[in-house]
Amino acid sequence: MQLTILICFVLYTLLLFAVMWLTSRKGSNGNDAFFRAGRKSPWFVVAYGMIGASLSGVTFMSVPGGVYSGQFTYMPLVIGYVLGYAVIAFVLLPLYYKLNLTSIYTYLEQRFGGHSERTGALFFIVSRLLGSALRMYLVVFVLYEFVFKEWGIPFWVPAVVFIAIILLYTFRGGLKTVVWTDTLQTTFLLLAAAAAVMAILKNLGINYVELMHQSAEAGYTRVMETDPSHNKFWLKQVLSGMFITITMTGLDQDMMQKNLTCPTLRSAQKNVLTSSLLFVVVNLLFLSLGAALLTYCANTGLPLPVNDIGQVVPDKIFPWVAFNLGPFTAIVFILGMVAAGYSSADGTLTALTTTLCYDFLHFDRYANERKQLRLRRLVHVGFALLYLLVIIAFRPFHNQSLIDTLFDVAGFTYGPLLGMYAFGLFTKRKADDRIVPIVAVLAPVICYVLKTHSEQWLWGYRFGFEILLLNGLITFIGLILAKPRRSA
Repeated sequence: MQLTILICFVLYTLLLFAVMWLTSRKGSNGNDAFFRAGRKSPWFVVAYGMIGASLSGVTFMSVPGGVYSGQFTYMPLVIGYVLGYAVIAFVLLPLYYKLNLTSIYTYLEQRFGGHSERTGALFFIVSRLLGSALRMYLVVFVLYEFVFKEWGIPFWVPAVVFIAIILLYTFRGGLKTVVWTDTLQTTFLLLAAAAAVMAILKNLGINYVELMHQSAEAGYTRVMETDPSHNKFWLKQVLSGMFITITMTGLDQDMMQKNLTCPTLRSAQKNVLTSSLLFVVVNLLFLSLGAALLTYCANTGLPLPVNDIGQVVPDKIFPWVAFNLGPFTAIVFILGMVAAGYSSADGTLTALTTTLCYDFLHFDRYANERKQLRLRRLVHVGFALLYLLVIIAFRPFHNQSLIDTLFDVAGFTYGPLLGMYAFGLFTKRKADDRIVPIVAVLAPVICYVLKTHSEQWLWGYRFGFEILLLNGLITFIGLILAKPRRSA
């Protein structure tokens, strides 16, 4: 089994390099191709590839596993995603195209000044480097547990291999390559989920309609949580989904850089709106997979995976059932995880390089093309090494709760970006550029203190992802107070 999985991994990797060769053998492979793909990407290719770019190994396991405790109450969050994409299409994209941006944080420099630009870029770098590296860690960990561990190979070896592969196929073509490899990775992600559902249906001897009927009777398909005090109350889910998308896609260099490779604003808008509708279909597929996994366990008597104290671990349900079903579903699961890992890392590595080069080094303003190329490559390799260090350093601290806190961390790191962009877009006020970094740091600190003591101070109230909105609001108010000094 281990050898078969390794062979499939190698074959998939060779496919990625074939795509890299095809996309980089013709035309320019300079900085414009690396950072903006020459602004020639077909909108439908970007829209399809965005599915894989938005899903991670955590999502690949968490959405199906989440059906165990949350049923289909994830769907209102997906509806919120659609609303958030509409805001991106009609508010943020027109701004980015009007200013002809490569890094979206250049807007903050034009609106407030250099300190604000570097502050926004730094929040993105910290959040994306940690978040993406830990998501990649999960993929490396799965490969290590099911392939390399039994051969006595240390954990750092697959980590180095994984980073080296991503570095190699993005090093030359950059975003020009990533846009097309994302389509391959999206295809494998969707095939993995669909193949797992079909394998379960075949094993149980039922069709999809019968599966949904059994799932409904078991209570797995409940969509709406109507209790306002519940953390999955449908209205709260819709609002959270909308602002998650606005901040973690619309204000995220990694996600928006791919959208900005479309040749025109209109094509980019079509891409974003199409992506939002595809997300509804894709998430229904993953929720159906979750229902299929639970139905399989209930019908066959296979016990659900538990931790040391006997609690069910939702994120382990998919791999647990996949490996119990047989070699085919095990391989399908591994390939889906690998696709998720590649798709969440390659674009991020390119986006981190873009942000440092444009928002901190401003290398496009003073260096010639050859110097730009050398500097870009040094930065690209540097971030790859940082990725590797984070993955290896996280190994001793690996537990389920730390993976889950990635989404909590996002509420703190993207909140200041939300406040800064909202202030810039919806007011005509100016803010003291030197004070903006202080405001942006104080806002998440205040939110952390409030979240830690909310049950004591706010009559038992617990903050969820709405901490993002509070974070943005505090930043917004801070910028109102940060009036620039009048010149004498």
